[in-house]
Amino acid sequence: MKNNQHKDDGSIIAGRKPVQEMLLNSPERIDTLYLQKGRQDKNFERTVQRCKKNKIRYKISTRDEMNRLFEGNHQGVLARIAALPFADLDDLLDNLADAPLPLLVFLDRVQDPGNIGVFCRTLYALGGAGIVVGKHGGGFLGAAAMKASSGALSRLPVARAVNLAQALDKVEERGIDIYGAALTEGSESVYETELHGPAVLVLGNEESGIRQGIMKRCQKKIHIPFRREFDSLNVAQAGAIIVSEFARKITPE
Repeated sequence: MKNNQHKDDGSIIAGRKPVQEMLLNSPERIDTLYLQKGRQDKNFERTVQRCKKNKIRYKISTRDEMNRLFEGNHQGVLARIAALPFADLDDLLDNLADAPLPLLVFLDRVQDPGNIGVFCRTLYALGGAGIVVGKHGGGFLGAAAMKASSGALSRLPVARAVNLAQALDKVEERGIDIYGAALTEGSESVYETELHGPAVLVLGNEESGIRQGIMKRCQKKIHIPFRREFDSLNVAQAGAIIVSEFARKITPE
């Protein structure tokens, strides 16, 4: 069965057999699975159980909703997939110290795929170890993010965590410093504070910043001081500035 492309980013696969193969062989790449309302046969129930087993978000959708996502014969099942495979978090942590810039970046609900892609260009170019995203709530790493990264996302390791807070607990257990990017009480200028590596940097949502439960796990808060009154920088801009400071201060000459 031929798969048409998603109208926006080419990241939809359709049909019972292709989706079942993805569920069996690469479930970690599935962002959301769509099932047509009213088609509750054995395949439907089996698909739901596999989604639950693999903690995959699924949505019961009307035929019209699914037709908007995919214009061909989808047989009542669609899967929205990431454009890249995901790395294992433990592997990223094991190899963190060996990266040219021993810095791993956690993205807490960062929504804009373009921002993520542009930021990854900087992180990869400066030698960063990779990024960690939440399984739900963040920007979709499909073709739009890949295009904005100019190919960096295909080279930069990306891990996906079901629970970012628990993933940061694992980081802390290894004795790795955790920095949170936020202008808050007790935060220090990124230009004036000491930065050490290996380290993890947490960047927050474009509107609301880092969630409280995530912020509690950041041992040091850092911010970019502004010299003019201005609302904010986007994540790609702010992240690039902060990563550049890490590169300047902790990369051996």
